[in-house]
Amino acid sequence: NLVLCSKGIPQTLAAFGLEGFLDGAGCKLVFYLRRVARGVSLSTTCLLGGFQAIKLCPSISRWMELQIRSPKCIVFCCFLCWALHLVVHSYIVRYITGPVNSKNKSMDKIYLYCSSPIPGRLVFSVMAVISLFMDGMCLALMVWTSGSMVLVLHRHKQRVQHIRSCSLSPRTSHETRATHTILSLVSMFVSFHALAAILSYWITQIQNPSHWLRSISALVASGFPT
Repeated sequence: NLVLCSKGIPQTLAAFGLEGFLDGAGCKLVFYLRRVARGVSLSTTCLLGGFQAIKLCPSISRWMELQIRSPKCIVFCCFLCWALHLVVHSYIVRYITGPVNSKNKSMDKIYLYCSSPIPGRLVFSVMAVISLFMDGMCLALMVWTSGSMVLVLHRHKQRVQHIRSCSLSPRTSHETRATHTILSLVSMFVSFHALAAILSYWITQIQNPSHWLRSISALVASGFPT
C-alpha cells in the first residue's frame, strides 16, 4: 500500500498536468518513502518465501531447530528490513532537492514533479552497486526458496501417487495447485522487479527521458504490489 500510494498518487497527479503540488519537503518524503517501501516489500516477500520453504522442508535434524524458531524470528527480521532500508536510502533526503525548476534544467535530473542534482560518477556508482546487490540477492533468494518448495511438493506428490491412483476423483492434486501458485508468484515477482530495475537504470542514463518512458516505468514498478 505504501508503494502504491507514494508512487501512484503523485505520478497520476503529474500525468494529469498538475504542477507544483509538492514542495521541497514533500518531494524528499515521497521519494524516500517510495524507495524504503519498495525495498521493504521486496525483502519481506523474500522472507515469506524463506519461512515457507523452511516449514515445507523434511523434518530432518538440521532443519528442526529452524522450524521451531522461525515464527519467533519473523518480527525481528521484518524490523531488521525496515531499519536496513531506512538507513540505506537516507541519501535520497540529500539528493532530492524539490519541485521541478524550469529555469535550471541543465544541472538537474528532471522527474515528472520533482528534480534532483545529477550526482557525481563515484556517488552514482556506489548507489547503483548497493541497489543492484540488494535487489539481486532478494531475487536470487526468492528463486531459490520457490524452487526448493516446488521440489519438495513434487517429491511428495510422487510418494502419494499410488494412493491417489486408487481414487476415482479427477480433481487436480493439492501439490499441483500449490506448485502453480508458487510458480505464478515467483514469475511475476522476478519479471516485474527485473523490468522495473532495467527501466529505472535506463532513465538515469538518459539526459531527458520522455514522458512515456517515465510513465511506463512507474506502471511496471507498481505492478507486483498491485
